[in-house]
Amino acid sequence: MTTLITNIKYLFNVTEQSQPLKGKALAQLPSITDAYLLIEDDTIIDYGHMHDIDVKITHKPQNIIDANGRSILPCWCDSHTHLVFAASRENEFIDKINGLSYAEIAARGGGILNSAEKLNNTSEEMLFTLAMERLKIAQLMGTGAIEIKSGYGLTLEGELKMLRVIRRLQKATGMIIKSTFLGAHAIPTEFKDNKEGYIQVIINDMLPAIAKENLADYIDTFCEKGFFSARDTAQICEAGMRYGLKPKLHVNQLNSIGGIETGIAHQAVSLDHLETLNEQEINLLGKWNGISTLLPTAAFFLKMEMQPARALINAGATVALASDFNPGSSPGANMHFVIALSCIQMKMLPEEAINAATINGAAAMEVLNETGSISIGKKANIILTQPIPSLAYIPYSFSHNIINRVMINGNWIS
Repeated sequence: MTTLITNIKYLFNVTEQSQPLKGKALAQLPSITDAYLLIEDDTIIDYGHMHDIDVKITHKPQNIIDANGRSILPCWCDSHTHLVFAASRENEFIDKINGLSYAEIAARGGGILNSAEKLNNTSEEMLFTLAMERLKIAQLMGTGAIEIKSGYGLTLEGELKMLRVIRRLQKATGMIIKSTFLGAHAIPTEFKDNKEGYIQVIINDMLPAIAKENLADYIDTFCEKGFFSARDTAQICEAGMRYGLKPKLHVNQLNSIGGIETGIAHQAVSLDHLETLNEQEINLLGKWNGISTLLPTAAFFLKMEMQPARALINAGATVALASDFNPGSSPGANMHFVIALSCIQMKMLPEEAINAATINGAAAMEVLNETGSISIGKKANIILTQPIPSLAYIPYSFSHNIINRVMINGNWIS
């Protein structure tokens, strides 16, 4: 089916370049005022100024939608989530209000181990149902491509169950979904005095089984004090890479322990979190060709210092933004709020934040040729906004629903 959308006030993020943006280029967000957009089935095939429409489109399709002064931008590309989980953790939210730290909650059996216990007692069918409900909500909030991690199983059966759910979500929705194996998310209770033993389970049991079913695109570790060291991370990455899994790593959330250097040495696709950075690490990321993914809602929820986005951008780093949707430290997939928080708390310009949540988010999932901008040949993944006066209104109006409709793969989401 051919769909023509006319009278678009602003058509944002129009480009035919498919490369991640860094430095000053991150602040460049090309747009067309008073525009049209032409879609064939699930693909963008043309766009331009309304005053050129009669020349460029001589045969109008039957399905014409008048945007009536609303604006369009590409769907968000959320490149770091933990969307598959069994239950929320609002009790720990109260613990945080009462002053307990992330580490203290984990030491009491909360945190990741809490989620692992609940997940291993939940059926695959129920996990799929819960995850599909969350994914639909994320879609309605404008997310058109998403990465989802395992890591709440911490057993062979639990990790496989999570990854199978992610694959089922891919098949059921046709959405761009990338899958990451995060067996090294925490150390299970039964291995609390034998971390190396658990690493061997990851390497010798989990990875071969995951590879046999082709369940993952990436491998991840939580490189952090009390969890997995830089040396552990290197060992696990190298094992995953033997099965074709590229590293996408949790680093420098709470402490700087060498995760950045390890990730760069192992050609990671992205290094994520980055709340705790020194000047040397910022310079390293500025010279690196991978993606530095910032998760401001996690820092917000945990009452931590925000990531130094301005310093990273000024150093030349390729910055992406993602939601870190998970039940413990970022219980939501609202990328509009991620963008607003990035502008309000991390001093990113609106253009920078939107590029980081679209083009650079797509790069962090290696799907730049499919999505992340309004480009001919890319997926028709678009957000039709409510009437807005300008681009800056998007982060400015953080508490308003700016979305009128969302289209993914050429279909309006309902």
